[in-house]
Amino acid sequence: MKTQPKITFIGAGSTVFMKNIIGDVLQRPALKDASIALMDINPQRLSESEIVASKLAKTLGSKSKITTHSSQREALDGADFVVVAFQIGGYEPATVTDFEIPKKYGLRQTIADTLGVGGIMRGLRTVPHLWSICADMMQVCPNAILLQYVNPMAINTWAIAEKFPDIQQVGLCHSVQGTAEELARDLDIPIGEIRYRAAGINHMAFYLAFEHRQPDGSYRDLYPALLQGYREGRFPKPSTWNPRCPNKVRYEMLTRLGYFVTESSEHFSEYTPYFIKEGREDLIEKYGIPLDEYPKRCVEQVARWQSQAEEFRNAETIEVKPSKEYASAIMNSVWTGEPSVIYGNVRNNGCITSLPENCAAEVPCLVDHSGIQPTHVGALPPQLTALMRTNINVQELTVAALVNENPEHLYHAAMMDPHTAAELDLDQIWSLVSDLLAAHHDWIPEWARVVKRAA
Repeated sequence: MKTQPKITFIGAGSTVFMKNIIGDVLQRPALKDASIALMDINPQRLSESEIVASKLAKTLGSKSKITTHSSQREALDGADFVVVAFQIGGYEPATVTDFEIPKKYGLRQTIADTLGVGGIMRGLRTVPHLWSICADMMQVCPNAILLQYVNPMAINTWAIAEKFPDIQQVGLCHSVQGTAEELARDLDIPIGEIRYRAAGINHMAFYLAFEHRQPDGSYRDLYPALLQGYREGRFPKPSTWNPRCPNKVRYEMLTRLGYFVTESSEHFSEYTPYFIKEGREDLIEKYGIPLDEYPKRCVEQVARWQSQAEEFRNAETIEVKPSKEYASAIMNSVWTGEPSVIYGNVRNNGCITSLPENCAAEVPCLVDHSGIQPTHVGALPPQLTALMRTNINVQELTVAALVNENPEHLYHAAMMDPHTAAELDLDQIWSLVSDLLAAHHDWIPEWARVVKRAA
């Protein structure tokens, strides 16, 4: 019997992310000497990640065995946990393409990695590679748990469940716990005194309860304080992590829906038809919407990594700080049986009764020796369900295109996207999708390379 798990990273060239996860893992006593297999297609980034992982182990006094691999199946062989973090096509040219071609049609985006035409294309690039990982897992580590950190999260999770239902998988994001900390900061309340419960779909889950523990042990609803702070102009406070986005979109939607969404304002502004409109620069200014945010962020991250890489190469040890990611908690709970609760993206299977059975839902999950066990939420408030369905429509059609190898559903998905449909007519949507498919020729499956022009 193994005394330590084997953890495989696919896309280990995402060095900063890998550093955060390994730093978390090696600080847990039961995982301290885990075997780490790093796999990436970029030899330079893989080498840099090996240096960082080895120095992390040295810093933490770990005896972890760290190996590097160019072969995916070799890296997966015998794994207990598989962490996936990659971007097919990279920032250049794929992400740039997802932004620049839509802009020619007057369709502007902020992040474009989850929904909309950018999310559809990213899913088309990404899902086949996730399926290849699952196929290898079925051969060499069928009992491993797949911890999936790739966008578009909901499309990916749904597509994996459709084609590989026997794979134990969870899609992981830090939006629920991250937003809770942001709201706690706005309210000047320690996060440890706040209790919350959230549910929905990835990047569109809502806090069904957000409460402050009182000295007598009771809990006070914090929604009135959030609404009052926004109406008085005290909230949101300036963002500590993204000064380009003042976070007003989510507070505005709180006043309309009665609940606060867990994903950022820059994301949420392009999941709905209300905020980004051609000729309405007043809306962009009023809500502080950072157009083209993701390309700017990518450029900044590349520059930051170039300076960090040199620093890591020259350092004897590397400072380790806990991250907000759930990965190490999941691994620790499965390996030791010590229970934990995380928010995960899983096949709905009736957890949220007002959403489709087969969609990817984000819900609280109990984790222990038995694995990841989603909890029952029941029906969501009808206004939240209705808004989520507009996003689920796009996810469902994109997954249908992938599973059935039907390119027409890619056009249908773009038709149903709330932001795209609010800005473009049908001929424009058809032409835009065709242009994107043509530009994506080398990154997408052969069946999707058939472009259709408007009549």
